[in-house]
Amino acid sequence: MRRGRPAGRRLERTGRLGPRDMLRVGAAGLRTRPLRVVLSALGIAIGIAAMIGVVGISTSSRAQLQTTLDRLGTNLLTVTPGRDFFGDNAKLPLTAPGMIGRMPDVSSAAATGKVSDTHVYRNDHIDPEETGGIAVLAADLRLPATVGLTLRSGTWLNAATGRYPAVVLGSAAADRLGVTGPGVQVWLGGRWFTVVGVLAPNALAPELDSSALVGWDAAVSRLGFDGHATTVYTRAAKNAVERVRDLLAATANPESPNEIEVSRPSDALAAEHAANQTFTALLLGLGGVALLVGGVGVANTMVISVLERRAEIGLRRALGATRGQIRLQFLTESQLLAALGGVGGVALGALVTFGFAVAQDWPTVVPPWAMAGGLAATLLIGAIAGLYPALRAARLPPTEALTTP
Repeated sequence: MRRGRPAGRRLERTGRLGPRDMLRVGAAGLRTRPLRVVLSALGIAIGIAAMIGVVGISTSSRAQLQTTLDRLGTNLLTVTPGRDFFGDNAKLPLTAPGMIGRMPDVSSAAATGKVSDTHVYRNDHIDPEETGGIAVLAADLRLPATVGLTLRSGTWLNAATGRYPAVVLGSAAADRLGVTGPGVQVWLGGRWFTVVGVLAPNALAPELDSSALVGWDAAVSRLGFDGHATTVYTRAAKNAVERVRDLLAATANPESPNEIEVSRPSDALAAEHAANQTFTALLLGLGGVALLVGGVGVANTMVISVLERRAEIGLRRALGATRGQIRLQFLTESQLLAALGGVGGVALGALVTFGFAVAQDWPTVVPPWAMAGGLAATLLIGAIAGLYPALRAARLPPTEALTTP
């Protein structure tokens, strides 16, 4: 008896399946039905890819927004005229830009003024009604430094060109006019103006993209501009933005501060991104539905596998496999199947994010928590989807499994 016990213990240990053996047995079950496995894993992969792609694209967009704000700054404020007591359009006083520029916490201020009833055309044969939605603005020479404008080509206005018929086109205005660079002439306000520069797009002042900007002096002397600014761009000290914001209306128009509107362009960008979060949540919900459908596909595959492999289950039970081993075998198969789809989905989602970010010229950001969460979700779904088939396989009596066709 003493000699038999160690042998019995060795036999008991030999009958156990270690993790490596269980993985090998589970993988063998998947290799026998490769097409079905691929199709089932594809359902999981599509759901995970959708979720990873949505999160990655949203995060990349947020990173691009943050990069833009870091470059252009969140301390830009705009002052525009509102409405007077009678509901009519108000005007900024002629002294408003100068008064704002002298505020203690304002580092720079630059104004633009809309030149009324003035349009710009590619040549003098264009129908006057075909304005293309391009506004003609008188521009302060300090505008690029204050707003953060950059030039796509050419140069900005200077003290000399600001007095003569020279114009800088916004990026959208140049595209509508078919102007690719400086040196060409456009028909502006009934006379020829020479294009000296084309601006690059600007996120904080998108209204300038569809504008034609001329020097302040040239607008007054050649286009009949009345000299009243319609927008004053104000760059405040970073630690005093709110204080400056509260004082701008009274500074611009001390007599009627209620006729002044003050805004912060970076707030509009942040609000736009917040609105996009609703769309992101919708797409995440659709990704979750796709993932659920993939989980149903895994469960269906495992149930059919149990029905098809009754003889195998009965044979293994007859050779000594326990119910727990049979149960663990089918759970391992479902986990491997779900993990295969999860890994493929994470890779596909990261690839979609990369492609979209590159196309939009954004930084590519795929949060590690999203990838880890995607894989964890697939393993959870694999466990849930494989639980019933595994229990069903474990409950099959060996004699029934071997005799049932």
